[in-house]
Amino acid sequence: MSTATAKRRALVWVRRDLRIADNHALYHASRWADDGVVAVFVVSPEEWADHDDAGIKVDFWLRNLKEMQTGLAKLNIPLVVVTAKKRTEIVSTLLKVAKDAACDGLFFNNEYEVNESRRDDTVERHFSKHGHEVQRFDDHVLMKPGEVRTGQGGMFTVFTPFKKALYKILEQHPVEVLGSPKRQLEIAVKGTPVPEHVAGFESHVKNAAELWPAGEKWAHKRLSTFIEKRVAAYKEERDTPSVDATSMLSPHLAAGVVSPRQCVAAALEWNKGKLDAGNAGAAHWISEVVWREFYQHIIVGFPRVVMGRAFKPATEALKWSYDTEHFERWKAGKTGVPIVDAAMRQLLETGWMHNRLRMVSAMYLTKDLFIDWRWGEKHFMKHLIDGDLASNNGGWQWSASTGTDAAPYFRIFNPVSQSEKCDPKGEFIRRYVPELRDVEGDAIHDPSQLPGLQRSRLEYPEVMVDHSKARDRVMEAFRALG
Repeated sequence: MSTATAKRRALVWVRRDLRIADNHALYHASRWADDGVVAVFVVSPEEWADHDDAGIKVDFWLRNLKEMQTGLAKLNIPLVVVTAKKRTEIVSTLLKVAKDAACDGLFFNNEYEVNESRRDDTVERHFSKHGHEVQRFDDHVLMKPGEVRTGQGGMFTVFTPFKKALYKILEQHPVEVLGSPKRQLEIAVKGTPVPEHVAGFESHVKNAAELWPAGEKWAHKRLSTFIEKRVAAYKEERDTPSVDATSMLSPHLAAGVVSPRQCVAAALEWNKGKLDAGNAGAAHWISEVVWREFYQHIIVGFPRVVMGRAFKPATEALKWSYDTEHFERWKAGKTGVPIVDAAMRQLLETGWMHNRLRMVSAMYLTKDLFIDWRWGEKHFMKHLIDGDLASNNGGWQWSASTGTDAAPYFRIFNPVSQSEKCDPKGEFIRRYVPELRDVEGDAIHDPSQLPGLQRSRLEYPEVMVDHSKARDRVMEAFRALG
């Protein structure tokens, strides 16, 4: 006499993995379950506020979540949206959804920040205690943080050796892109509407939906267009902000609308399977994806960096400036340095900033103004649609010389030289700093060099500091650390 096997229903906890294809938790849940799959998204305002998540980023999440809900419905997977106003309510909120939807197992993709990692461990512990099977996956990265190690078994602290080690692993174990989840039997559980907005996280960017379309379909169109038309010239043109030379997929990677595996696989296919050879543009773009990977590994190996601490502990002794007037002018794009002001205004206007200009504007704040990098890190997170704690922190600490940069502390960008190099014709500056549209020639990079009367007619601020003197101050401060 045989006994019937118990049916299994899966609950998939959706977070920053807002896609259907190549989603490890969703893929494996659809194959584990034989009595349906339910997806759940938890609106978590306290967590978002703790990370200074921007309104435009939350708006982007919600629009992508709505697209995902439509796609899941075609697979008979309902998406339930619930709210946990406090972090401490997440466990009970999820358990209630599991109970109401009669789910037996919980599937989710790992997050690596300190609080999120602890939260995920707590959720797993409570679900296991209540008799639920729990399966967790490493989906946000090419490789689980901690698996790429030095010959001595330690975590890499410099990018280039990390990349070489990662490439060796990928040559032996190529990137695998999963397909879509299996279509499920229809179940009685009903999905709930995705909110249009969440109080406290409204987007202040005009036409955000037009600037940043949502959905996997659009993300893959952007990826394929970039690979087919622009990746070949990427290395030569990527630092020119007036040219559409970058993939601009960072918002989709941060929200998980496209996976790093899908990106690398597309580039590898075009580049005939070569990671670090073949077309220089494709190889360089893959390397940029790996930078994102590197910083994810850094926050796991050195969690102090996500606690407001410097990667290089000795630099904690630096006596930063906390000049609020200078900081406010930097935030508003009124420093008197055109390329910096154009970059900061692009951020305010679009919720995004060109990668090279992130370095230029960050180094101007931390080196020319000598203002604490943590102030800049927080400001970027409050405005970036692609704000990612690991990448943002890594970039800021790199610029401030408190982070993983292997170069000495005297890597200090001259903003005028950077402007002449990155925006030689001043096209980008004229777009975002209209006060300077009529300035001709090289003076667009440094209006302070204009004759007095001509300069006085510009409704544009004077520079705040002398770059050469600021450089001397930085050098002295770092030398004092010993």
